[in-house]
Amino acid sequence: MMKPKQTKSLRGTQGLISLLASLLSIMVGLLVGLALLSLLNPAHAFSGFLKILTTGLATTEKMAKVLYQAMPLMLCGLAVAFAFKTGLFNIGAAGQYTMGAFCALTVAIALQQPWYIALIAAALGGALLGAIPGICKALFNVNEVITSIMFNWITMYAVNLTINNMPIMLTNYWSKSTIKDRTAPLMDANPAGILPKGGLDTLMNSNYINIGIFIAIGVAIVIWIILQKTVLGYELKACGYNRHASQYAGINAKRNIVLSMIISGALAGLGGGLYYLSGTGQYTLVKVLLGMGFNGIPVALLASSNPLGVIFSSLFISYIQVGGDALQPHFIKENIDIIISAIIYLSAFALLMKGWIAKLILRGSPRNANLEVPALNTAEASVSDPDTTATAQAAQKEDAQ
Repeated sequence: MMKPKQTKSLRGTQGLISLLASLLSIMVGLLVGLALLSLLNPAHAFSGFLKILTTGLATTEKMAKVLYQAMPLMLCGLAVAFAFKTGLFNIGAAGQYTMGAFCALTVAIALQQPWYIALIAAALGGALLGAIPGICKALFNVNEVITSIMFNWITMYAVNLTINNMPIMLTNYWSKSTIKDRTAPLMDANPAGILPKGGLDTLMNSNYINIGIFIAIGVAIVIWIILQKTVLGYELKACGYNRHASQYAGINAKRNIVLSMIISGALAGLGGGLYYLSGTGQYTLVKVLLGMGFNGIPVALLASSNPLGVIFSSLFISYIQVGGDALQPHFIKENIDIIISAIIYLSAFALLMKGWIAKLILRGSPRNANLEVPALNTAEASVSDPDTTATAQAAQKEDAQ
């Protein structure tokens, strides 16, 4: 049994390892980005690299755009991170994000409800879609990755078909425009459905910014509290680390699997609602999955699935994306996308870096030598709480006896 001092020492060591892993991953991603810039346009490589690093803070308008883009990234990152923490891979965040956007816009435009009702609808829509892979996993042991990917495409086509057959949702219903391939602007259809700006637009001289960023940060804090300070969070992580050991300890594993996917789906759906209720974007009827849900994966990995870390990783990725937009005209759009994607996804190699750093730090310290295996196991399982590890391992030993 682990002593309290050992538990605190392990938590502190894991926190340091996670921080170092994230910082090292970011450095690797940026260096690869610089190498790609040099390869594609040597004459403007260094100036382009400086633009990536400085544009997001150059003006208040750019800072507002960073916060605006970080808002849905944060929620999608939380969706993926929450599932990771409970031992599941929710690759269906793209579909849940799309469903959340659809529910929010339908409630705001077709039903003429205010923004807070639309946000609730967005979370419920995402939760409903997230429950399906959870039920399939819990009752039929169907891998959640397979069902999530399938429902990404099912949702996209279903949403496009539904909106296309709801004239009230389209732009040409609310104006003389002939555009029929996107939803109506909220400013024309229902100004009450737009998220309040709270004076931030005046302060930062931008129409992008609104209170959504504070909602996203608040949700991240609530998720951290749930996972770290509640019995529910403990049970979810225990179930994710070892389903059979948690069942042995009396935890309802099936219920927790479904509940985990419901919460994860609700977070992604809320992200879709926040983005499309900002009043600056319209849902376009195209046969392409929205990339925001997939971008939540590197956000979660860079943060080592820590809900508080997701706040900073989403801001970093949004910052890099805004900087990438400033690379034109010296770099073409396709090359910019490749460069920024390389930086983002290599920056998300925190889990791999975490394993290497853990070996170096823990092996080099006699005091932590006995704690090496639990620390590495929890990192690989995306469950960082040592108490959960201890319970699961004890249950396994008793079961073997």
